[in-house]
Amino acid sequence: MSDVDKMSFEDAIKELETVVGQLERGDVALDESIALYERGAALKARCEAKLKEAEEKVAKLTLGEGGVPQGTAPLDG
Repeated sequence: MSDVDKMSFEDAIKELETVVGQLERGDVALDESIALYERGAALKARCEAKLKEAEEKVAKLTLGEGGVPQGTAPLDG
């Protein structure tokens, strides 16, 4: 498991923003640019995975008679 796999969404997105900034400035050598791109791809994948986890946890509140909450149901349900 790489260090990226252990990162929180917030840490991964912050580092991804830094990587993108470095690549956009274009002031790094080719080899470093390639390494940054690969790191950025891993960070992007981590962010997407964390977002998917969050989406799966989201539940909508179900209401019964009189608008009284009765529990939760899956977002897609």
